[in-house]
Amino acid sequence: MKYRTLGRTGIEVSAYCLGAMMFGAMGNPDHDDSIRIIHKALDAGINFVDTADVYSQGESEEIVGKALKGRRDDVVLAGKMHYPMGDGPNRRGNSRRWIITAVENSLRRLQTDHLDLYQVHRPDPTVDVEETLSALSDLIHSGKVRAIGTSSFPASEIVEAQWVAERRGLERFRTEQPPYSIINRGIEREVLPVCRRYGMGTLVWSPLGQGLLTGRHRKGQQADTHRSGGMPQHFSDGGKLDVVERLIPLAEKAGLPMTHLAMAFAIAHPGVTSAIIGPRTMAHLDDLLVGADVTLDDEILDRIDEIAPPGTDAGPNDVAYAPPAVTDVSLRRRPVAERSAA
Repeated sequence: MKYRTLGRTGIEVSAYCLGAMMFGAMGNPDHDDSIRIIHKALDAGINFVDTADVYSQGESEEIVGKALKGRRDDVVLAGKMHYPMGDGPNRRGNSRRWIITAVENSLRRLQTDHLDLYQVHRPDPTVDVEETLSALSDLIHSGKVRAIGTSSFPASEIVEAQWVAERRGLERFRTEQPPYSIINRGIEREVLPVCRRYGMGTLVWSPLGQGLLTGRHRKGQQADTHRSGGMPQHFSDGGKLDVVERLIPLAEKAGLPMTHLAMAFAIAHPGVTSAIIGPRTMAHLDDLLVGADVTLDDEILDRIDEIAPPGTDAGPNDVAYAPPAVTDVSLRRRPVAERSAA
């Protein structure tokens, strides 16, 4: 496994990051089997593990904590907070109140005294970013967190956070965790360039396009996989499936499984530090490890650019962050009395 520096933190991480979302009730409820998967990934040279409190409502963190006993010092452990962890209105978000509580809960479940990287899982328009950075800075100063990062932040909010940190003398975000795959290349336009400008590392999620780039989903065929049941609209999106249909013969000509083509594409971008893999079974992990040494030449990458143009999305990313300016009707429409020009 090759290692890359995570932005300007000086931390060396593997080009594959083991994502723990599928460990627990959301994916693989067998703790022992999940632990075996984690151990095999570590034995293969993966030293970067990413989880979040919301994954199976803390169960993923508990599994990771058990798996890392005796191996914690060799692992770069990343966690996240933001999403609801209970019914109370203050058990979520990016406020100081919740951040301090959330990290203590995560550390307890993970059976560790610190996180190497603590990430804000999504933006929170209701909270001043200075409030969030202030709380995270205190966690760094207390030794409970080594570095801080964001996930799925728009480029404008990344820039704003960098400026606020500089003006207020706060710790700054060192990483971003955006979605990235052949079918969702939108971050190439602004997010990746901004991250490089500020020396931020990137760990990209869903390089297999939420499962579409496994080659198991074809146009005109019924999808029947673990993920397709929860996102039927994603697996029936005509634009994305058109890209998949054109990629399959390209992969076959190159003698590669689709999964290997997709992963090699993700880590080939100079703005990408690490690509998150999210195996649910040992077979999933074995397949991805076999393709770890695949290198795509310029001819293949040029052909991918023709099929899925740089900086574009073949279709909406169904689980990506959508800002209020898009989701809130009141921010998109004037009151009826003010809509006319005269």
